[in-house]
Amino acid sequence: MRQRSSSCTPGGADDHLVILSPHNETIRQEVGEAFASYWKQRSGRRVYLDWRTPGGTSEIRMVLDAGFKAAGETGRAGIGVDVLFGGGEPDFSGQAKHGRLVALEVFTRHPDWFGPAAAVAETFSGERFYPPEHVWVGTCLSQFGICYNPEVLNRLHLPSPTRWDDLGDPRYVGAIALADPTKSGSVARSFELLVQDQMQRVLADSTGDRAGALAAGWANGLRLIQRMAANARYFTDSSSKIPLDVGQGNAAAGMCIDFYGRSYAGALRTRDGAPRVVWGAPIGGTTLSADPVGVLKGAPSPELAQAFVEFCLSPQGQTLWFGKPGSAGGPRERALHRLPIRRDAYTAANLANSTMPELAPFTDRGNLTYQRELTGAAFNTLRQLVRVICIDSHDEMKAAWRALIAAGMPAEALAVFADVSRVPYATCGKGDAELDSSDPLRAEARAAALGTWFRANYRKAAAMATAAAVYDRRGP
Repeated sequence: MRQRSSSCTPGGADDHLVILSPHNETIRQEVGEAFASYWKQRSGRRVYLDWRTPGGTSEIRMVLDAGFKAAGETGRAGIGVDVLFGGGEPDFSGQAKHGRLVALEVFTRHPDWFGPAAAVAETFSGERFYPPEHVWVGTCLSQFGICYNPEVLNRLHLPSPTRWDDLGDPRYVGAIALADPTKSGSVARSFELLVQDQMQRVLADSTGDRAGALAAGWANGLRLIQRMAANARYFTDSSSKIPLDVGQGNAAAGMCIDFYGRSYAGALRTRDGAPRVVWGAPIGGTTLSADPVGVLKGAPSPELAQAFVEFCLSPQGQTLWFGKPGSAGGPRERALHRLPIRRDAYTAANLANSTMPELAPFTDRGNLTYQRELTGAAFNTLRQLVRVICIDSHDEMKAAWRALIAAGMPAEALAVFADVSRVPYATCGKGDAELDSSDPLRAEARAAALGTWFRANYRKAAAMATAAAVYDRRGP
């Protein structure tokens, strides 16, 4: 586990704050320096910020599980960490269910900041920004979307993608970059939203058979993930690799969180100044998700930890997320390209000093309204299904997809390729009991059985497509 400081040295500090975070170095540096200045002005004391960065949210969850298990699940003595900073709502809700987070004092100190008409809403676009128990709160917003390289799309004679569906176009074969949802809660949520987009669209066109519409939409979502995965060059453990590869022309497009896409859009340009990376939110396919902060039970420095949360929600902390480097209230050196969670941060003055002056996230009608009851219970199941259906079977999947393309997409072979009948909504839509089992042997047995079935289907589809192509060339 790497440890970094963004303030003074441990020996020169009056206070010490330990933060467990998946945030990148730029965020850690800029937020750390800003909080150190805030704390010095408020208390007259110097603080050392000890950042613990074991990896993404999956690795952080394992660190917390191991730490609290060793400390006893009550965690009264703590695990030597003060603050959990960054991730997704599912990650923080999971920690809250384990009783590992304490109530945040910012809600009692600044009650006027929170509420339906206040700066921070409890929910928006179906996403929760803080729970009723007030044990975590969003600090900024994230959107998963599509990044693409305009030059590469021109070479492929493809239009700019505007929906998730576009990434399943066979013309993208070998040119899509995707991330592994089992390594990141944010990536997993993007796949969940993709499936829910398909479900809501079928529901909207349904004439009354809700159960049938849900089942059909679920299947459509899984089939779209199959097509996207079949087009993919790889599944990476590092989400930041995707916009870099897109900008360098190694991929045409990929799934990408907004701040990575915007960062590379500013950094990677052609000789004439045009962006090599363009990021966009897919129409109807993404929400405004909270990126939370919380104080861990048994925090060594609880007062300081609560002050860090208050800073993150303060107007001063909020302008840091989208301010221009060097501007009043902005970061010192590098832009963060994040969306503040406070609605009152989007003033004309703040936007004029922002890296994203066109932003209006709370009035964007293109957002999906997340319906938790449709897919929320299937969050972990979906990330495991992507692994089983697409990642573990990627070689067989890609071979079948290329055979299908070469044969002109024969219907019978395509139906075998896209058969998702083994993982229907009735079984998996509320969470698959075996894939989600706390018994790793049981979960892996289910995954192995499904993997064997899907790989066999891909091989069969490839053989059928090849035979169809030969038949077409030779004739009856």
